[in-house]
Amino acid sequence: MGEPAGIGPEITVAAWRAMRAAGPAFFLIGDAEALGDVPFVPIAAPEEAAEVFPRALPVLPLPLPAGVRPGRPDPRNAPAVIASIERAVAFAAGGRAAGVVTNPIQKAVLTAAGFRHPGHTEFLGELAGMGRAPVMMLACPGLRVVPVTVHLPLARAVAELTTAAIVERGLVVAEALRRDFGRASPRLVLAGLNPHAGEDGTMGREDIEIVAPAVAALAASGIAARGPLPADTLFTPRARAGYDCALCMYHDQALIPVKTLDMDGGVNVTLGLSIVRTSPDHGTALDIAGRGLADPGSLIAALRMAGEMARARTGVGLR
Repeated sequence: MGEPAGIGPEITVAAWRAMRAAGPAFFLIGDAEALGDVPFVPIAAPEEAAEVFPRALPVLPLPLPAGVRPGRPDPRNAPAVIASIERAVAFAAGGRAAGVVTNPIQKAVLTAAGFRHPGHTEFLGELAGMGRAPVMMLACPGLRVVPVTVHLPLARAVAELTTAAIVERGLVVAEALRRDFGRASPRLVLAGLNPHAGEDGTMGREDIEIVAPAVAALAASGIAARGPLPADTLFTPRARAGYDCALCMYHDQALIPVKTLDMDGGVNVTLGLSIVRTSPDHGTALDIAGRGLADPGSLIAALRMAGEMARARTGVGLR
């Protein structure tokens, strides 16, 4: 469901209109009253969705206690938003759905209602983790990136960067590239933290003392890993052709190239879960909610990528 007062309802409707002929089929866990003018059919179980999908949006009802006003989230609806995530994960974990695609949430509203997680990723790690912290990947055609440190102030990100953290994320990424993206021999590159990857220590020793040992450890585990490489040349078309995923040392180092290449089609993928999970790479956009201005491209890309990942895991095509 995501935040019902955001753009989630309208991009869900737009995604169904764009995908109803070719699929993959999906269903919404939410309240049809928030959807506006769209043909929908209530379903009682995920197994009913594929038959309904070509003619109407399948909706597994989860009523909202408060009416929806676009752009104005209501904390009374927060428990239903959380329940929709829990229900979706349960369906995917039980094999009744191929994966989970989450619409954007309004974290401040959920926090005010008692939600104790920083966001979707941490909550999904609790619900469907595999013994390691989940890893956030951002993907668009031609580029996959993983930030080693995520939502931290830059000074704190540098202070908390460790070789162990880089290696742990690299192992999760390599496993996911094999299982979910069909890369039998994943190729990783690690971006340098400092300009010119430290220029042999003249611009900081972190790349020598923290990043380079992580590259060596990943290589010793059998992963094709290179680096640290200067971030200012790591995302050119020629450079991107030489790797399957770039591990970046902080948030903006990873997200700027993805959003520059494909702002409307980037996908957030959670790696290291027992289920497939993707989401649009944008927020709730409360300022334009309900005005018909939202671009569904990222949600459509997230739905398609979830289908491709599920197919890679099972070898079975999806309707």
